[in-house]
Amino acid sequence: MSTSDGGHDQQTPRSGPRATYPTDRSPSSKRRWFYGLVVLLVAAGLGIAYIGYDRFGDPEVSGQATAYDLLSPDRVAVQYTVNRNDPSQAVVCIVRARAKDGSEVGRREILVPAGTETQVGARTEVSTSQPPVIGELFGCGIDVPPYLKANA
Repeated sequence: MSTSDGGHDQQTPRSGPRATYPTDRSPSSKRRWFYGLVVLLVAAGLGIAYIGYDRFGDPEVSGQATAYDLLSPDRVAVQYTVNRNDPSQAVVCIVRARAKDGSEVGRREILVPAGTETQVGARTEVSTSQPPVIGELFGCGIDVPPYLKANA
């Protein structure tokens, strides 16, 4: 039988579909593809896990408002707590006041200086452009602007 009528000839064809598209792969070739795919999937999974932990893991600094006091139609006092992993590092927190419609009517950046405590409590007053209904801590971070460092 020849290769054209479906027989199995031991010769490798020089032209035609069988020469261009081999019909058989060796088991070792299939195994290499499988192992390569597994390594690629594991590496991708580890990369996604690292990015997720980096973005949503335990932050270096966090803060939480604990109380607010409406002092006047143009002033609110906010009491807050700051938690930081490295107390020897100064952090900046943003405290803001909001009006009845939810708009921000006052904002203040506060420097929390370096110290020895990982948890620090503070209170600050914010001037407002309209009557405030709430005072809150917008957030804290480790990127302290130069103008706050110069005053420290």
